[in-house]
Amino acid sequence: MIIVLKPHATKEHAEELMKRIESLGLRPLYMPGQERVVLGALGDERALESLHLDSDPLVESVKPILAPYKLVGREIHPHDSIVELGSARVGGGRFTVIAGPCAVESLDQMTRTAKAVKAGGAHGLRGGAYKPRTSPYSFQGLGKDGLAILRDVSRETGLPVVTEVMDPSDVDLVHDYADGFQAGARNMQNFRLLQALGRSNKPVILKRGPAARVDDLLLAAEYILAEGNQNVILCERGITTFETSTRNTLDLNAIPLIKQRSHLPILVDPSHGTGLRELVPPMAKAALACGADGLLVEVHCDPTQALSDGRQSLFPDQFAAMMRELRGIAAAIGKVM
Repeated sequence: MIIVLKPHATKEHAEELMKRIESLGLRPLYMPGQERVVLGALGDERALESLHLDSDPLVESVKPILAPYKLVGREIHPHDSIVELGSARVGGGRFTVIAGPCAVESLDQMTRTAKAVKAGGAHGLRGGAYKPRTSPYSFQGLGKDGLAILRDVSRETGLPVVTEVMDPSDVDLVHDYADGFQAGARNMQNFRLLQALGRSNKPVILKRGPAARVDDLLLAAEYILAEGNQNVILCERGITTFETSTRNTLDLNAIPLIKQRSHLPILVDPSHGTGLRELVPPMAKAALACGADGLLVEVHCDPTQALSDGRQSLFPDQFAAMMRELRGIAAAIGKVM
């Protein structure tokens, strides 16, 4: 429920109402605005009715939260959220680019790639230490050794790093090495993992599953926020359709739709969305134009030798050229890069 207080209601009155809400086993939310205070109450609405808040002289209105996602939606949080990812910020009129290889292969490979994407203007570094692969015989990542490489390269270049976590038991380990987590498309509805990430205080990039609807993605994000972690960044990375010309179908319709429904920032991954490096720059520009808050893009110092997803990885010079073009579009539409 959303409880709107009258303009002259004090903070002390709001706190007293929150204590009454909490006494019923509901979760109270305090959201002060410029003109008035709004309270939220998450839980069984029938319990809240016993408080008769609509008859309180300092309560202006009480209404239900209609969206199934209470914390992710705009009803209770109308303003856009900004997520701090190390030295980078995602949201708030910025276009943030996180770039790097699909997988951490060696210290030399990560160092060369990180220096290249930083020179091209990237704000963050990506790289997988744990790799969920369709085939059990494919390269599965370097694990903890890969995490150590990511940390060392991050310190050398100054780029904050994000990496995928696949199991709840690995959350604490990855927390010590990375500036942010990535919950991959295959794990979008791994609810135990989402809850474990929600108990962390580090940002989470939550990727849309290949067969997930927009509401499925937003409800998955709700699991993280419901555990207390507000630092969630959504990511559109393409969905499975009948089209076979590309790896996935990049659903850019989802960007303005999610912007209407949720306050969370959203990135676009044109690398997985297309699977073809020549399609990455045009879809990256389209993502910027349709309102995305940034990109998650694959770049490799030598894609021809990549152990994972080399076909969709940009060469460093392609990445630099794409970034130059993106800056022109960003300036034209009032975004900051």
